[in-house]
Amino acid sequence: MIDTDGYRMNVGIILVNNKRQVLWAKRVGQEAWQFPQGGIKAHETSKCALFRELYEELGLKCQQVQVLGATNGWLRYRLPHNLIRYYQYPLCIGQKQVWYLLHLLDNENSIRFDRCDNPEFDSWLWVDYWQPLNEVIAFKKQVYKNALTELQPLVKSCKNRKRRLTYKLSV
Repeated sequence: MIDTDGYRMNVGIILVNNKRQVLWAKRVGQEAWQFPQGGIKAHETSKCALFRELYEELGLKCQQVQVLGATNGWLRYRLPHNLIRYYQYPLCIGQKQVWYLLHLLDNENSIRFDRCDNPEFDSWLWVDYWQPLNEVIAFKKQVYKNALTELQPLVKSCKNRKRRLTYKLSV
């Protein structure tokens, strides 16, 4: 969905493990690394989009993660002039994103890229929480910095957290 100002509404996903490292993913066939992200459809809330994108891009289900928090509002970036598709309507000049911080509760072997027909990533690794700021493409850098800074206080709750299992009894 593109808003009236030309920004595509989107969710960003920062997935953290027990060692307080974040998942850093490589785009298919490129040397471009980024956090998973994806568009919000017209009928979706940002949280619904989060879980859809989490499954499509990383193969994870909602019960395999814990939502630690989200940015308070939209974080925006403009696309460089050469990446704007001026022939498309509505015109998209950039993205506005709500960023979510998720804690992986399940084994990292459950991360898979084959849950959709056209995977966006072909590899991933765990990196230091702040490392993405040194590697992300320049036009996304400020958004990454803002998201990481706002969500960083929530990371302390990840260390050595054990997975809680909830069982439902059938009647």
